[in-house]
Amino acid sequence: MNVLNKKYLDRYSRQIVLKNIGISGQTKISLSKVFIVGAGGLGCPIADLLCRAGVGEIGIIDHDKVSLSNLNRQTLFNTSDINKYKVDVLKKKLKQVNPLIKINTFKKKIDKKNINKLIQKYQIIVDASDNFDTKFLLNDKSLKFRKKLVVGAISKFDGHIFVFNFKNKKNACLKCFYQEKPSDEILNCDQEGILGTTASVVGSLQANEIIKTILETKNVLNNSILIFNTLNLRLRIVKFNKIKKCICEF
Repeated sequence: MNVLNKKYLDRYSRQIVLKNIGISGQTKISLSKVFIVGAGGLGCPIADLLCRAGVGEIGIIDHDKVSLSNLNRQTLFNTSDINKYKVDVLKKKLKQVNPLIKINTFKKKIDKKNINKLIQKYQIIVDASDNFDTKFLLNDKSLKFRKKLVVGAISKFDGHIFVFNFKNKKNACLKCFYQEKPSDEILNCDQEGILGTTASVVGSLQANEIIKTILETKNVLNNSILIFNTLNLRLRIVKFNKIKKCICEF
């Protein structure tokens, strides 16, 4: 990567001018590798914004095809994409946005058998899934391999975001907050519904936290959850502690 290349400087000029980023920060972004699990309402804005920011390598895994009901919130898809695999559509569109970055796609479900190999080379793991089994699997494996993990969840008008840096062994994990696994019905958009703007706001905030994590800036979401509601515009950050006998204690 040549940061002195004029096209490179022009593309990222509005970020480079920020004193918290500059050339050194943009170089960190361009050298980073981020793995996104889920290419739906959260995965679309996350992938789009990381691509535009210049994250050097992005992995995206999802086994689903685009459906008509996805279009109210999954912002990188349109009517002509229906019945196409989401990851195929994303790869094509993201490369049109920024041909400088590398996009790796995986047309499968992430599970206990394949996760180790899938996440191995990525520094930051991003949960954009719609079920707690996947969220807890990502938590456990990110903890095991000391990865950084950014978790998002959406339902109706509500959004939750967690940020974990498992390189620091003093930090809590997702299971310290959810000491029992919640029902997946909470995250079921078919039954519970979801406002498209809620998905975009949460995905954008996750992308923001990912970039902050890459830049190694101070993160107020350490051992905390960000909770907000797009209907009443209430937002709060709730601290929680590392608990004894949790997986993160070992």
